[in-house]
Amino acid sequence: MRKVAIVTGGTRGIGFAIAQQMIKAGFITCIMSRSAEEVCADALNALRATEADVTPEVFYMAGGIGVAADREAFVSEVVRRYGRVDVLVNNAGVAPKVRADLLSATEESFDYVTGVNLKGTMFMSQLVANQMLAQPLPDEGMRGVIVNISSFSATVSSPNRPEYCVSKAGISMLTKLFADRLAGEGIYVYEVQPGVIKTDMTAKVQEKYDRLLAGDQFPIHRWGTPEDVANVVKMFVCGNMSYTTGQVIYVDGGFMNIRSI
Repeated sequence: MRKVAIVTGGTRGIGFAIAQQMIKAGFITCIMSRSAEEVCADALNALRATEADVTPEVFYMAGGIGVAADREAFVSEVVRRYGRVDVLVNNAGVAPKVRADLLSATEESFDYVTGVNLKGTMFMSQLVANQMLAQPLPDEGMRGVIVNISSFSATVSSPNRPEYCVSKAGISMLTKLFADRLAGEGIYVYEVQPGVIKTDMTAKVQEKYDRLLAGDQFPIHRWGTPEDVANVVKMFVCGNMSYTTGQVIYVDGGFMNIRSI
């Protein structure tokens, strides 16, 4: 029986690269993002054309992870079609629509960002974890894997986007909470913290990051790629780390571990 992976926000950037890796690993890959299917048709066609040992199977549904009805409809349809969920990658997220100083940030922006990034991640994880618990425990004792895509903004202060930092710090705690709660049930939970990754989100501040990457703070002097993040996610979901849970991997060019003072 083929395993089933859910990747939220899987039609562009980091999510697209993760979806490709899930396909290459043989998973039926189910994607939810906010865009109508026809808007992301090129991305979905590219995913379905991914070279893999088994024929790619990609299911897509439009919806927002911050909306309870959308989450529930999506997971219900995945289970109706395929009977199970083995992997959840919580990748979907948003940045503030307008960057604002901590002293002028608005409640509206805070609610928007944390409602997607933090609330959406928590309740999507809860929904999928309960589905995994309803599935029989395999002989190898591993029911499923949840991977949260966070950010080094969970630790590094950016006072001009406080709601984003708070949402990502909250995801770090969710990783610990779900890892603690689910380890005894054979569900393992991990966190990946990307650093400066070349995506649509970082394109708006490319000049700033070009300068930082050329300096002393990043031991590896290059932009990260979505594939750099996806490779780590694949390591977690393929069952090769089944005596670990709650781990955080920084995909940030060495910034968090060996940054210079």
